[in-house]
Amino acid sequence: MSETTPAGTPSELHRSLGVTDAVMIGLGAMIGAGIFAALAPAARSAGSWLLVGLAVAAVVAYCNATSSARLAARYPSSGGTYVYGRERLGEFWGYLAGWCFVVGKTASCAAMALTVGTYAWPQHAHAVAAGAVVALTMLNYRGIQKSALLTRAIVAVVLAVLAAVVVAAFTAESADLARLEFGADVTVLGVLQAAGLLFFAFAGYARIATLGEEVRDPARTIPRAIPTALAITLAVYALVVVAALIVLGPQGLARAGAPLSDVVRVAGAGWLDPVVRIGAVVAALGSLLALILGVSRTTLAMARDRHLPHALAAIHPRFAVPHRAELAVGVIVAVAAATTDIRAAIGFSSFGVLLYYAVANAAAWTLSPAEGRPPRWVPVIGLLGCLVLACTLPVTSVLAGAGVVALGIVIYAARRSRPA
Repeated sequence: MSETTPAGTPSELHRSLGVTDAVMIGLGAMIGAGIFAALAPAARSAGSWLLVGLAVAAVVAYCNATSSARLAARYPSSGGTYVYGRERLGEFWGYLAGWCFVVGKTASCAAMALTVGTYAWPQHAHAVAAGAVVALTMLNYRGIQKSALLTRAIVAVVLAVLAAVVVAAFTAESADLARLEFGADVTVLGVLQAAGLLFFAFAGYARIATLGEEVRDPARTIPRAIPTALAITLAVYALVVVAALIVLGPQGLARAGAPLSDVVRVAGAGWLDPVVRIGAVVAALGSLLALILGVSRTTLAMARDRHLPHALAAIHPRFAVPHRAELAVGVIVAVAAATTDIRAAIGFSSFGVLLYYAVANAAAWTLSPAEGRPPRWVPVIGLLGCLVLACTLPVTSVLAGAGVVALGIVIYAARRSRPA
């Protein structure tokens, strides 16, 4: 039973999630719109070496997941790396992780919104994207909450759609396994850049860790749930990548606006196109709803600690939501969705999220064996992998991301320099 304050208000969240629930939450966060959106930008960078880029992204994601799982078991409270960085490395590193999470996931929101627009009405993708953000922000404002049932339903729909795409591709007359052969026109930089972009499709396993206060026996449940969810996701993604490559080829995939829709059309299963588009829209809307909730709650936590304007910490008296934080996030995401392209949004998002996990790996390195430290190579490869992938993203993403991170550091320094 959760503890209560003297006034009878619960001071802790109820621990109700078991291993299966936690795995489903991880799958809901990962197997979603990312795979519908990230394939084409990654194929432009890696070409026929796309599967290698996926493998590199998976290795880095595994290290990040392992480090996050060990830290979450040690610190089973809401906040994720914002908490781990603060507790293991100091206030600044916790702040930096939180800042990178907010800016990176804000860009993820824009990418998800653009995925809705691209699959729902490609001729007016930006307008649809902005409208989706406004609609979901209003829903959140009135206290609409996530539920495990909704997550399970979305995962089931998306898995069914992806399975249909894979079957259509492997049974198509146009399928050619020769398209999986590695070409010689791709550089190491291109593969690493593709890995950084594909990392966007994996960045969701930490959702399990950030729910640490709601997991039963977190020291056992979280370290089992995160790798399990990641392994299932990798298997699904590998099948989808192979399906896309054998039907469209590297060049066709790189040019695709809605890659999985193009796969079923070229495979001669055009009747599946509306199903794929509906599946992509459902996945993107589900991810977007969860992302807006997550970013606004992290904004609330940082505002309470005065790392962001304290006015954003307000709670609506009727709907009991951080309404100012939600509106601020909604406005920023709507503007980004209306003005940027999906490749830029994915690149910027990956930059921020990779730095966020770099802090998690650094924090995991400081754990002692008695605290459940992972094998030494895990946080080392995770940290170096995050930094390398972040730096090899498209130049515009790196410059924009570095500029926003620098702005965050300036804000932190200015706040610290003010007299108490």
